[in-house]
Amino acid sequence: MLKTFFDSLGFFGSLSLSLFIFTLGVFWIAGIAGITLPVDGGKRKYNTWQVAIAVLIPIYPIVWMISDIIAQYRFMKNN
Repeated sequence: MLKTFFDSLGFFGSLSLSLFIFTLGVFWIAGIAGITLPVDGGKRKYNTWQVAIAVLIPIYPIVWMISDIIAQYRFMKNN
């Protein structure tokens, strides 16, 4: 697979594409971990459907994580 990227995109293209795909995979796992993270007190804050969507649709946890970062930034900015 990387050989095909290398043949069509060159060295820097295949390197950047591989790093981008790896970063998306890490963000996907981090988003799933964030969705399933319990809030203070041990109560879970997620629904079962959220976890199912996060596993089946990889872009959902990434979008959820970005929206959670924005919400936390606004909360910290107001306090």
